[in-house]
Amino acid sequence: MTDETPDPEDAPVAQLDDEADEAIEESTEVPQDVLDEVERLTRLARAAVDEQEAAAYRDRRESLLADHEFTARVREDEGHDTLVLHPEEWLDDGVVQMDVVEDVDRGIERPLGGPGDGEDWDAVAQRNRAIAEAVAEEHGDVHGENAAALAAFMHNHYAKPIDAATDDEIAEFVTEYFPRNAWPSDEQRARIDRSVELTLDVADSF
Repeated sequence: MTDETPDPEDAPVAQLDDEADEAIEESTEVPQDVLDEVERLTRLARAAVDEQEAAAYRDRRESLLADHEFTARVREDEGHDTLVLHPEEWLDDGVVQMDVVEDVDRGIERPLGGPGDGEDWDAVAQRNRAIAEAVAEEHGDVHGENAAALAAFMHNHYAKPIDAATDDEIAEFVTEYFPRNAWPSDEQRARIDRSVELTLDVADSF
């Protein structure tokens, strides 16, 4: 069950590459915790059976984004749906006006599909957060913060528990998601590989 009808036009969103990390981090106008909550609300709206419940989730999402002057919609693409966030100033009657788009890096995309998308998202998210908390208790704050970033990546992007992560998903987290979206400190960056090992060990025994 989808929660929006796609707009007639798609605004271009910059493709992420290794040379653009710093610029993309600086251009992101919506805080990470807000992005995560917006994605969570979108998934809940899509999974809701009752339309009033779905509308309540969408209203909450719109309220959060309004504080940052952004809007959200879902782009549908044969099972690979994507949450697309645009600055409000780009739109006129819900349609992106290409002549006012000066910096495509301001657009944000979050994939909604992927393995495990049909699982109970809240249960998966709760388990992943509990694993991250256990890592923090056993191995300290830095590893705990990195574990929390991995937890958010797994349940927001793949709707999967950490212990079900594939090698490719871990590589995507370390090389793409973590440096761009976790806003890591230098110490977090230096210890990310060890953090992942510790998190997977904790997850296996959880």
